[in-house]
Amino acid sequence: MAIKLNNHTEGYENAKQKYAEVVKNEASTPEQMETAWNEMQAELVNSLKNQITAQISIENADRSVLAARGANVLTSTEIKFFNEVVQSDGFTSDVILPETTVDRIFEDLTTDHPLLAEINLQNAGLLTRIIKSETEGAAVWGKVFGEIKGQLDATFTEENISQSKLTAFVVLPKDLEKFGPAWVEAYVRAQIKETFAVALEKAFINGAGPAKDEPIGLIRDLEASVSPTDGHAKKSIKDTLTFATPEVTVKELSALMKNLSTKSNGKAVNVTGKVVLVVNPVDAWDVKALYTFLNANGVYVTVLPFNLRIVESVFQTQGELLAFVNSRYDAYTGGGVEIKKFDQTLAIEDCNLFTAKQFAFGKADDNKAAAIYTLNVATTEPAGA
Repeated sequence: MAIKLNNHTEGYENAKQKYAEVVKNEASTPEQMETAWNEMQAELVNSLKNQITAQISIENADRSVLAARGANVLTSTEIKFFNEVVQSDGFTSDVILPETTVDRIFEDLTTDHPLLAEINLQNAGLLTRIIKSETEGAAVWGKVFGEIKGQLDATFTEENISQSKLTAFVVLPKDLEKFGPAWVEAYVRAQIKETFAVALEKAFINGAGPAKDEPIGLIRDLEASVSPTDGHAKKSIKDTLTFATPEVTVKELSALMKNLSTKSNGKAVNVTGKVVLVVNPVDAWDVKALYTFLNANGVYVTVLPFNLRIVESVFQTQGELLAFVNSRYDAYTGGGVEIKKFDQTLAIEDCNLFTAKQFAFGKADDNKAAAIYTLNVATTEPAGA
């Protein structure tokens, strides 16, 4: 069983929330965003070190109990690789993490971050183009020995893509000799996973496109003019959702589903079971409060019509809801995670600094793959308010 370092401190969660608020504020300066990002990274390092220190204390106290609970199992390649990291006090040269470690990073991305799982994020190597097809025509009935009357054509289109480079800092404590290879692997994997996940979630929702060296987020308008400096503009609000009563909710959500059931070219598309509603965590509770019921088994369940699923993201604007078809957004990460030493001036006491690099691409099939709605839901007041 792989070591999991995802029980983060309150300090890191607060720093991540602060970073999200700065990112969503269009008035924020690059300096403010950089400061918020650096503060979030510093808290992430503290969180990971605290978790490892706490768990190593348990390990030293009773190794047999730890083994019974499940320790981090590494391949021989991983053990050799991370032993060298421990002995050399860090990564000694430009390296690419073992493929098995990268696979676990990718699995953790989609497991621990629901939006990335819903968006069908794929690890696809270094992409340069995507080939898609649209079927046309129809089957036509005729006599058994008659001529073939129907023809089914497939129109193939090729889209050259420009992947964006995603770079994150990997901060390794200089006292690595305290940790074995399994803990170093878990530390590196957790830090890269969390940093990449935050960046990808932000980009797949809000990314402004190649003009900003980012994926094109779901909220972006693919048909509006593109600013050479600011990238793709945000979509206009489609409508308002109130979730006022069960009857009103059915009508509102059926209109939402109907809107997403056609492509930009007017062709129908089956979206049953594929539509995801992205809301800010604060708004999520207002919706859940209205549609959480006690079933016959005495269990509370949250159910929305049409098998719709709610996913929370701090990068979703509060007061708005993003609805998208999860099969109609191309989201890829590519290439192995490359790590190299960061030799520019950046003072971090008792730590060695490295950069981790990977490539990513994201773009909706067309402008009808997603829509933005205003939320006007009765607010759930906290107890004692």
